[in-house]
Amino acid sequence: MVRTPLTPEERERGERLGRFLREARGGRSMTEVAASAGISAETLRKIETGRAPTPAFFTVAALAQALGLSMDELAGRCTPVVDVAA
Repeated sequence: MVRTPLTPEERERGERLGRFLREARGGRSMTEVAASAGISAETLRKIETGRAPTPAFFTVAALAQALGLSMDELAGRCTPVVDVAA
């Protein structure tokens, strides 16, 4: 199966997700948060650096829970702001 290339918008959304998760992690180590979410530190590293811009839903949900975030908050921070005046 051939995977469709990601659009620039999808890549940007993944980068926003990574930045937000890194900020939310704060002083906690990557290893600690990853273990709490039940994923590998390498998976978290890939998400935070944008190398995995479309992580699985349950991975994101587990990270949100480990970081005390709501899925609504995550979605809101990762969705681009649309200028309706334009």
